Amino acid sequence: MAKITEKAVVAAEGAAAGAVVSVKWHSMAQSIAEGLAGRDNIDFSASCLRDMVQLFFDWANLTMDLNFSRSNDGEATGANLIAPWSEEPHVKCVEWLERAVGPIVAKASEYADGHVVPPHRHSRAQMIYALSGVVTVAMPGERWMVPPDHALWVPCGIEHSVTASGQVSMRSIYVAPGAIADLPIRSRVVELTDLMRSLMLEAVTLPQCYEPTSRAGLVMALILEEIPRLPVRPLGLPFPADLRMAALCHHFLEAPTPRADIDDWAGALAMSRRTFTRAFRRETGLSLSEWRQQACLFAALPRLAGGESVTSVALDLGYDSSSAFSTMFKRMTGATPGHYLREAVPGRTDRRTKMAEIKAG
Repeated sequence: MAKITEKAVVAAEGAAAGAVVSVKWHSMAQSIAEGLAGRDNIDFSASCLRDMVQLFFDWANLTMDLNFSRSNDGEATGANLIAPWSEEPHVKCVEWLERAVGPIVAKASEYADGHVVPPHRHSRAQMIYALSGVVTVAMPGERWMVPPDHALWVPCGIEHSVTASGQVSMRSIYVAPGAIADLPIRSRVVELTDLMRSLMLEAVTLPQCYEPTSRAGLVMALILEEIPRLPVRPLGLPFPADLRMAALCHHFLEAPTPRADIDDWAGALAMSRRTFTRAFRRETGLSLSEWRQQACLFAALPRLAGGESVTSVALDLGYDSSSAFSTMFKRMTGATPGHYLREAVPGRTDRRTKMAEIKAG
């Protein structure tokens, strides 16, 4: 009975929202009819047409946001917004993107812990910003993590999947090819400036149909100008193309430790230390030590986002102390684990977290 009631509430909310758009359409049609009947006010009719286009975008966003999905326990939820006619929401989202006009489009998404967006691609480049939680993005041959205060740049046409760790609140901007010169051509994690963070949060509230000289147009234009200026952070984890070497990397991720020995890795592949070192850097662009540190960071971020203490995570990963782990963490991300905990787990103020923040500096 509870499930039926919840479905009815969700359906009623969707119907009510649809009714609002329907009333707007009726009112707009009547206004246009009156304007055309007079045929003496072209500016009025042009204004109505622009309003009609905006209402179309409102309707498109409404259908994207109606949720008739099921959570793992079978109940309708409000976290993953899926249109009622869509069995594959990411497919519909890509179709919506391909129909979108203008150099830049913005979208807000909310994902529950463990939610996975299957592999997909689109003609626009994407910048993914996680307000809370951790987003892991997998691409051919590499994986990237997007912690709070950072964003991932995904070039156009690259197949990728998205996995949420913790309750993820995500904002994305999609940039058309050639929208501006000097856009990144490779995937990379960037640290968001205060300006860029504010611009992305504002972008998702703006109408998708706007004049270039309007406030919305100027905000979007400034976003394009800021993208190439964002500082790059080493939060990607490239994988070797060599299958045997890749197998070692996958095995390491199952139990990451800062004490992995290069001689053991070289011996497992029947290589000398020197040959292995050269081959690993050629395959990944990193030394084994650099790759190992980034892999440990990959293992740590979701656990911190889940609320675990810095000390617990540090010791489990094989560090001698939380301070040694914190030093590595700050060097890699530009922030202490304590700062990360405050950003990734909003409102978490229990004693364990407070002590972790104090120890992490």
